Amino acid sequence: MSFGQAPQPNHNPNNDAEIPNAATDGISCVTWSPVSNHLIAGSWDSQVRCWEVQPNGTSAPKAGTPVGGPVLCASWSADGARAYVGSCDQKAYLWDLATNKTSQVAQHSQPVKNIFWVQEMNCCVTASWDKTIKYWDGKSSSPAATLTLPERAYATDVRYPLMVVATADKKMVVVNLTNPQTIFTSIASPLKLQSRCVACFPDQQGFCVGSIEGRVAVHHVQERNSRDNFAFKCHRDNNDIYAVDCITFHPQYGTFATTGSDGTFNFWDKDSRQRLKAFNKASLPIPCGAFNRDGSIFAYAVSYDWSRGQEHYTNRSNHLLLHSTPEAEIRSRNQVRSKTTRAFGNRPN
Repeated sequence: MSFGQAPQPNHNPNNDAEIPNAATDGISCVTWSPVSNHLIAGSWDSQVRCWEVQPNGTSAPKAGTPVGGPVLCASWSADGARAYVGSCDQKAYLWDLATNKTSQVAQHSQPVKNIFWVQEMNCCVTASWDKTIKYWDGKSSSPAATLTLPERAYATDVRYPLMVVATADKKMVVVNLTNPQTIFTSIASPLKLQSRCVACFPDQQGFCVGSIEGRVAVHHVQERNSRDNFAFKCHRDNNDIYAVDCITFHPQYGTFATTGSDGTFNFWDKDSRQRLKAFNKASLPIPCGAFNRDGSIFAYAVSYDWSRGQEHYTNRSNHLLLHSTPEAEIRSRNQVRSKTTRAFGNRPN
């Protein structure tokens, strides 16, 4: 840096590998193939893109396609050959990566906020701001089943048979997918303000929910004692409070990552109630992140997350980064594990 020159904002303060030319607008979602190191990212530029990532962090573009509106969500098929993409145009698409062709598989009356391929049900599940969850078996242009929600689906996650939906009225809707058209239970959110993300525990015993107030709540479907459920502060800087944009669990260790509008990501262990690793702050928010299938790579976007509205959308820089995740950063330090009970053993009162 020459004398007197102002320092440049740093979108990569942790020196992670970067995928070049990842998007021309905000990156809304990232998801890894369940069978390979192929990574998909969806963007507000109405494009969904796929790369093959090598263990050394280098990447090669494999495919990319436009859809009818800004992309909000994506999910892989179980064999990694296709992806399901949800869009602001109120539709969901099936993307065949071999042919790079898309076809419509779902329709809502509002944008599709979350989408999942659920192999155990052999269907695509879509959650929308139209206050519905719809199940699509691909045999018809109409849903095979519909679940009506009390309000808009702001965040949804699925770990069969558990599905959890955070709705706009600050409720947490729990569904047992063996009975997909019925709400198993609905509770008030453990957090005071608007929910922004939710992630089911890998063992299906409960979920974590994050909100705009810089907090994460850990909640079990079947409460075992008063200490099972708790909340903690995160993504805060002194008196500045930032939204928790994403929660995602590690596939092996049951620990998890959070990303936030403060431009940081952190690794946590809910069982020992510890932060395992804090990372340096980027110059832009981190709207989404995901571990690959063995947890060795954490992919995350550095991009505007709309947490402060249109008036603050001034920087159109968008980056997709790959963090190599050694065991020491992400494995739990807690050596004592409590026994768990089945989440749907008894219906809560």
